[in-house]
Amino acid sequence: MATLTHHHEPAAVEQLELSPKTQRTFFTIIGAGILLLIIGIVAAVLHIGESHEAVAAHAGVAHEEEHSVLVRRIVVSLWHSNLFFVGVSAIGTVFMAIQYVAYAGWSVVVKRINEALAAWLIPGGVIMVLLFILGRHDIFHWTHDGIMTKGSPIYDKIIAGKSGFLTFGFYLIRMVSYLTIWAVFSWRLRQLSLQEDLYGGTRYFHTSITTAALFLVLYAVTSSMSAWDWVMSVDVHWFSTMFGWYVFASWWVSGIAATALIAIFLKQAGYLRFMNANHFHDLGKLMFGFSIFWTYVWFSQFMLIWYANLPEEAVYFNQRLGGFEGRYTWMFYFNLVINFAFPFLALMTRDAKRQMIIMKIVCIAILIGHWSDFYLMLMPGTLKGDNGFLIEIGIAMIFLGSFLILVTRRLSEASLIPVNHPFIDESVHHTT
Repeated sequence: MATLTHHHEPAAVEQLELSPKTQRTFFTIIGAGILLLIIGIVAAVLHIGESHEAVAAHAGVAHEEEHSVLVRRIVVSLWHSNLFFVGVSAIGTVFMAIQYVAYAGWSVVVKRINEALAAWLIPGGVIMVLLFILGRHDIFHWTHDGIMTKGSPIYDKIIAGKSGFLTFGFYLIRMVSYLTIWAVFSWRLRQLSLQEDLYGGTRYFHTSITTAALFLVLYAVTSSMSAWDWVMSVDVHWFSTMFGWYVFASWWVSGIAATALIAIFLKQAGYLRFMNANHFHDLGKLMFGFSIFWTYVWFSQFMLIWYANLPEEAVYFNQRLGGFEGRYTWMFYFNLVINFAFPFLALMTRDAKRQMIIMKIVCIAILIGHWSDFYLMLMPGTLKGDNGFLIEIGIAMIFLGSFLILVTRRLSEASLIPVNHPFIDESVHHTT
């Protein structure tokens, strides 16, 4: 009889109530980000923290040009952090869609977290479109007028060769298409999930599987193309056939880390009572495995370019390894340590994946590490040697606080446990 009661217990609705303290924390993160951004702007204007050589070099630069560097830094930083959060947001839906088509039951207890992650897609998409329309010249070299026009003083033959693909209108259509596909499917899967909560039955579950399958096919194409458009076209002379996989791997492991981290915070706040060490173990295995996968793609790309030693390919790594007076060299190695060595060593044992404190530390490290990975992908191609960190970290904190507000708001709109999901019992009694 006791077993029977336990069997029906999942039907109990678990509602997240946001405390004023939690909301204050999110606004504090945004406030700290704004403060850091202001300090960064003041430091950039007054050249605080720069070497004597750099200050001397700036002395001969016109005020307009200096202002232009500052504006460019802000625009590129907005693009960088927004791109990272949009990617993580989409992964929430990708992760959920994979669980549907695989008929996976273990992950049902974290399903609502996946749904909530997608809350940034629409605001993030709007920001991205506006940034491209208003600030494209600060991010993309190929958008400058005359660069594809023969006879122009800034004509570039290589960029002109890509003129069929890199045009303002076509680029904008592609961007809006990717974002719309991701947002519409995220919304659709969320609606089916909420209707399943209300009415039960398996009809919504089977419709979700069909929807998820179609979404995964479209995402497979659009995620790679978005990586070419939003990241690779910053270094417009350079290209890599592995780049779509590389960006996806970075987003994917960040999305899993974000899911696990939110689950840990909810668990520690007394929610997700059906989530146990076995669920964390599986999330830990995914983070462990895909940190290795990210490194595999990173190494494959690096090794082929290094081995071939072709100038047009090697320039990408030359900029990051010793270029611009070595401004990015330490970050190049830090990238490998925080995104591969640390997760690999920290999550190697079974016990580590089942302990929330270790999982929490690794999740935070992965998120910081892959934000840094995107920094390394974007900054050398846009800002060259004019990069910095105060402005960039400040903007990232503003995005983080805003992202958390939207995600937690969506989490609080429905039960944290999908009460009528056909596999809910399997998830509650999941063991590894």
